[in-house]
Amino acid sequence: MTENTADTSRVVLLGLGDMGTAFARAWLAAGHPVTVWNRTASRAEPLAAEGADVAADPAAAVAAGRLVVTCLLDDASVGSVLEGVDLAGKDVVDVTTSTPGEARARAEWAAARGARFVSGGIMAVPPMVGVPESGGYTFYSGSAEAFAEHEKALSVPTGARFQGGDPGLAALLDVALLSAMDGMFAGFTHAFALARRSEVPPARVAELLEGWLAAMLPAAGEFAARLESGDFTTGVVSNLAMQAHGEKTLLRTAEEAGVSTELLLPYGDLMVRHVAAGGGDEDGAALVDRLLKDPA
Repeated sequence: MTENTADTSRVVLLGLGDMGTAFARAWLAAGHPVTVWNRTASRAEPLAAEGADVAADPAAAVAAGRLVVTCLLDDASVGSVLEGVDLAGKDVVDVTTSTPGEARARAEWAAARGARFVSGGIMAVPPMVGVPESGGYTFYSGSAEAFAEHEKALSVPTGARFQGGDPGLAALLDVALLSAMDGMFAGFTHAFALARRSEVPPARVAELLEGWLAAMLPAAGEFAARLESGDFTTGVVSNLAMQAHGEKTLLRTAEEAGVSTELLLPYGDLMVRHVAAGGGDEDGAALVDRLLKDPA
C-alpha cells in the first residue's frame, strides 16, 4: 500500500469512549485501516485485538493518516490533545460535542496549523453506530472540500449530513435537537412522577405518551411556518392566554400528587410574561422570539 493510499483510506481516531469505540469498530468492520489513541491506553486493547493500530501518543497517531477524527470529552480536550502536534496537510474532523462558537474558533485554530477542519454533531447513541437501519446520523459543517474527500468514510459509522461551510452549523443543530430532547425528557419525568403513586402502571403511561407525543409532532412544522411568516395570530387553536391559564391546573395537580413543579415552572413563567406583554392572543410559536435575549 502506498503512502498516498494510506492517507486517503486510513482513519486516525483520537478518543475511545463509548462513542469513539463504536466509531472505530464501524470503520474496522467496513475494512478501513484505523489508527487509534486514547489517554487511558487500556481502552485501546480490545480494538487492537480487532485489527486497529494503536499509537503511543497523539503525534504518532496523527502522522499515520490524513483523516484525523477527534471524539473527546469537550473542546478543551481537543486543544490539549493536539497541542504541539503537526497538523499540516491534515483534515481534522471533530465530532466532540461543542458549542457553535467553539467549533468556529477551533476551525481558525486548525487553519493556522495548516489543517482543514470539519465539525460534527452526532445524532445517535453508541448502539446505533454502524447500524444503517437505526437512523442515526451526524451533522457535519466546515470545509466542503475536506468533507467531500472523506464523505465515504464519514458515512460508515452513521449517515453523514453536510450542512454548509460555517463550522458552527453542525454544533448548532446538534445542540438544538439535544435541547428539544431535554425538554421531552423533562416532560417524561414529570408525567411518570404524576402517575407514580397511582394505580396506573408505568407501561400504560409510556403507551399513552408515545401516542400523544407522536400526534403533537406536526406542531414543529406549524411553529416553523409561523416563524417564517411572522403571523402568530391567524388560525390559532389554543392561544397563550388559554395555555397560561391551563398551566395553573397542571401546577395544582402536581401539588396534589406531591410532585415538584420545578420542571413545569420555567415554561409556564415564559407564557405568563408573554401574555402580560400583550401576546395573549398569539400562538405558542411567539415564545421563540420572547426567549431570545435582548442583544442590547
